[in-house]
Amino acid sequence: MSLDRLAPAIFVLLWSTGWVVAKYATIVSEPLTFLGVRYLVAAVLFAGLCLASGVSWPRDGRTIAHAVISGAFLHGFYLGALWWAIGQGVPAALSSIIAALQPLMTALAAPFFIGERLSRAQKAGLGLGFSGVLLAVVPKFFGHGASEIPAFAIVINMLGMAAVTYGTIYQKQYLRTGDIRAIATLQYIGALIVTVPFALALETQHIDFGFAFVALVAWSVLGISMGAILLLLHLLRRGQVSRAASLIYLVPPLAALQAAAVFGEELTVPMILGTAIVVVGVYLANRKDVAQAA
Repeated sequence: MSLDRLAPAIFVLLWSTGWVVAKYATIVSEPLTFLGVRYLVAAVLFAGLCLASGVSWPRDGRTIAHAVISGAFLHGFYLGALWWAIGQGVPAALSSIIAALQPLMTALAAPFFIGERLSRAQKAGLGLGFSGVLLAVVPKFFGHGASEIPAFAIVINMLGMAAVTYGTIYQKQYLRTGDIRAIATLQYIGALIVTVPFALALETQHIDFGFAFVALVAWSVLGISMGAILLLLHLLRRGQVSRAASLIYLVPPLAALQAAAVFGEELTVPMILGTAIVVVGVYLANRKDVAQAA
């Protein structure tokens, strides 16, 4: 089976673990400080991989700038906002719902930025996907009172979702060529440029060094920052940006399943039904037919 067929499923499985990592990371470190360490290690390892593989680096300043800017939005602003919001008390399930709005924003914005058009089936798939996400994860935070969830943190989480939407389109618009390993290295440099100042301004850089911290950093870098991101960049380059973004719909239901397994959270019937609806929606949104857009 080709990488193009396997990449979406592998990406979703790897990326969905980020919610478990985010929850654990707030125990052993402040969120932005942890992300700073993660981005630094990822940038160093990617640079080493590029040197060992003899990768051809971008030679013009414009391409380098585009890679750094896209990384600032795809990683720095997005994950920084999401992790900070979770650290401030936003439930992970609610945060995942906000993040799941990103495919809708991407699909709506893509025609204006890169001229993509969606078929009726793809539009139906996006709608089903969002409905499934709501059905799957609403029971996980429905019991929280509105006063228990900081409104400002929710706004920051939403701004993070908008950032990754823009970063996804920016990536497709300006980085159509170049070795994805070199691009990823520059993107993590962009993420560092954004994250470090916020970490210094908002946190004390406290870290509980130990096995848990090292294990979380190792998985965050090798499994998510390297494995999942390389697959995402591959998907963005090979397919339509709206199709790649629609895969995000699978993350919240999978995160709920992982939370049930790892943290013992209840797995309800609505979550199971919502997951099934999401699968159908993602299938429709990723269909490769070229039906006339509505």
